[in-house]
Amino acid sequence: MSIVTRFPPSPTGMMHIGTARTALFNWLYAKRHGGKMLFRIEDTDRARHSEEAVTALINAMHWLELDWDGDIVSQFEQRDRHVEAAKELVEKGQAYYCYCSPEELEEMREKAKAEGSNSFYDRRWRDADPSTAPAGVDPVIRIKAPLEGSVTVKDRVQGDVTVDATQLDDFIILRSDGTPTYMLAVVVDDHDMGVTHVIRGDDHLNNTFRQNVIYDALGWDKPEYAHLPLILGPDGAKMSKRHGAASVEEYREMGYLPEAMRNYLLRLGWSHGDDEIISTAQAIEWFNLEHIGKSASRFDFDKLEHVNAHYMKEADPARLIDLCKPFYQSRHNVEVSDEAQRRILAHAEELQSRAKTLLQFTDESVFYAKSVPLNFDEKAQSLIDENQDILAALLEMISDLSKVSADTVQESCKLIADKLAEGKLGKVAMPLRAAITGTTVSPSIFHACEILGQDETRARLQAAIKG
Repeated sequence: MSIVTRFPPSPTGMMHIGTARTALFNWLYAKRHGGKMLFRIEDTDRARHSEEAVTALINAMHWLELDWDGDIVSQFEQRDRHVEAAKELVEKGQAYYCYCSPEELEEMREKAKAEGSNSFYDRRWRDADPSTAPAGVDPVIRIKAPLEGSVTVKDRVQGDVTVDATQLDDFIILRSDGTPTYMLAVVVDDHDMGVTHVIRGDDHLNNTFRQNVIYDALGWDKPEYAHLPLILGPDGAKMSKRHGAASVEEYREMGYLPEAMRNYLLRLGWSHGDDEIISTAQAIEWFNLEHIGKSASRFDFDKLEHVNAHYMKEADPARLIDLCKPFYQSRHNVEVSDEAQRRILAHAEELQSRAKTLLQFTDESVFYAKSVPLNFDEKAQSLIDENQDILAALLEMISDLSKVSADTVQESCKLIADKLAEGKLGKVAMPLRAAITGTTVSPSIFHACEILGQDETRARLQAAIKG
């Protein structure tokens, strides 16, 4: 059997982190088995449909580097096929027209509520004579759900899950305006697209019982199911905005790498022994449904940062600079010239070892892209103001050096520390860092001076000295 999975988000907003994990698991399972992952936009709810959301979903998939097979399918555009299936069910006696008025349905709801019943519709049109239908009423179409016994969903993650048939009502599959419901559209689309495995959140498990009623009524083979546990926030509550970033786009803007997000999302509910760092190639080779846990996973921002830091160290430095270019612009209003890129590349190994995110890499390397006069942050300005004598001594000594290197700059700082700072190197290095970078946080300032060169180092010191 050729494996076919699908990723079917609703276009109502940004891609949530749980949706991203669902996409990843479907993608990995298809890749693992040499199959296909299809991409379907479930856009039958036109009131909530947003083209901006469709674009955001596609962009999130591109950023996560998750590809799909074939064209993106619009569920709304398949609506004629859904109507055809609903009418076929009526012709087969597996569904029926219901002419209940809103007032009648409300009475049923109140009665069911008073009786504590699981479902409210009393099935009055299930076996009624169609000739008794009231004139001028546009009916809905309802499926004939089983009336007795039990119904079982066989799930690759949750195991066999069984409910009593009385919990299933004769739910609507086609509305009175002729539009299909989600339950019908999903089943028809999955069947027509040849989907063999439905991998989705366990909040859809209740839907599966109803969708299987439609599969059985149409005489179609059901897909295999794997319902994934929820992702919770660090406090154990359902993941939401109050826990921090909830959408994929936000994590991109926070400076995380796509390969780190894939690795971290993979480990949210799936394991391969004690392995924490799992490359995409390894994930494709190892991924299976058997190692998905049944329990909900808690999102851990510290662990995500740890994983991202690993991939920051492993990344090609030129790629990191390209990824950081939008941040240099948005955070510092700085363009990265060829000379700035050369400087950053020269210091990339240390920058990568320090940075947990692209934002940190940007902030600690941006001084290489700036030119005199620098804007000093508050702490840097204070150090500069309080250490004018040290800066003047540094300017004189560095101007006299025959060669500016990390070693010669450090040695100069030590000599000045002995004369002006009680032998404490930090009391010289810190104002030097402030003058050269405009801040108090940077990679090795001695190495930075070497990379900037004698003329640029001297110019930055001169600009920091008053008078």
